[in-house]
Order: sequence, then C-alpha cells, then structure tokens
Amino acid sequence: MKAIHTLIAGAALLALAAPLASAQDASKKKLYCWNEGGRKVCGDALPAHAVDSARTEISAKSGMATAQVDRALSAEERAAAEQAARAARSAAMAAEAQKRRDRAMAESYATEEDLRKSFQERIVLLDETVKASQLGIEGRRQTVLSLLRKAGEAELNGKPVGSGLAENIRGQHDELLHQQDVLKQQVLERSLADQDLATALERYNALKAKNAAGG
Repeated sequence: MKAIHTLIAGAALLALAAPLASAQDASKKKLYCWNEGGRKVCGDALPAHAVDSARTEISAKSGMATAQVDRALSAEERAAAEQAARAARSAAMAAEAQKRRDRAMAESYATEEDLRKSFQERIVLLDETVKASQLGIEGRRQTVLSLLRKAGEAELNGKPVGSGLAENIRGQHDELLHQQDVLKQQVLERSLADQDLATALERYNALKAKNAAGG
C-alpha cells in the first residue's frame, strides 16, 4: 500500500509541475518582428535569412517589446567601426598623456617666466640652426656657380666639359637641393616654436588657476 501511495503522490506532483513548466515556457516564448521586402513580418521563430536583420523581440505573454536588435554589420562596416574605436582609444590616450605633460609642466616651472626661459633656449637653438643652414646653402650655391662658370668657359673655348667636372656639378647641385629642403623643415619648426610657447603658456596659466582655486 505504501508503494501505491508513493506512486500516486509522485503522479500528482508531476501533474502539478507540468502546467507550471508550461507557464514558464510560455513566459519565455518570444515573437520576432523584422522588415522584409519593405513590409513588416512577425513570427514566433526567426528564419535563417532574417538572423542578420534588425528586429524587435516581443514577449508572447505580455505583448511588450523586450529587445531591439540592430542588423549585423557588413565586413566593411565592422572594419570601419574597429578603426573608429582604435582612433577613439588613441585620442583618449593622447588626451591623458597631455594631461600628464601639463601637470609635469606646472610642477616643473615655478613661474611663467621660468617656462618662457625654457622655451627661449629652444628658440635660440632653432634660430642658430636656421642661420647655419642659410650660410651653408649660400656657400654651396657659390660652389655650384663656380663650377658652372668653369664648364661654360670650357664650352666657349671649344673644349669638352670633362666627366669629372660634370659629375661634380651634379653632386653639388643635388646637395644644394637637399640643404634647401632641410632648411624649409627647420624654418617650419622655428615658426611652430612660437605657437608651442603660446599653447604651453595658456595651459600653464589655466592649470595654475585651477590649482589655486582648489580644483
């Protein structure tokens, strides 16, 4: 008799558990709505061709939207998104590095005048570098002109221009062009030095004011 009662009790529990499980399954059941060919399509299952489409997921029990899933990105879009993310990380790292430099600058220079003196040393060095390059270019130009005169005199006298002279002229001219390119870069760096000083002073004073205000 005890075994029979146990079987009856077990069957009763199973009978009670079945509706509960069914109710739980129903509460988890979803409906899906997506656009297909310009029209809205809904169903209780998501077909394979719609897996990558944007869709709305709806609770079958409440009829309320529970999630909004964007469409899957193409390979090109994923690459662009990854590139944008890398650029954002780089920008954030650069901004943080700038903050550290600003703090170090504020701690390294007691006054604005100290900061100006530091930049002035760099500016003087750049000025001297530009002047040296200008003198070098002028000397190189005179050398090229002298060699060209020799070649011209040889031709006027009906003599051939020697291969050594011609090669020397080409070499001196190439070096002159190279020195001119270097000078352009030096002049650019010199012009940027003034801008760097102005930017540094602005940041320095802003950080000092912030620190004085207790920020």
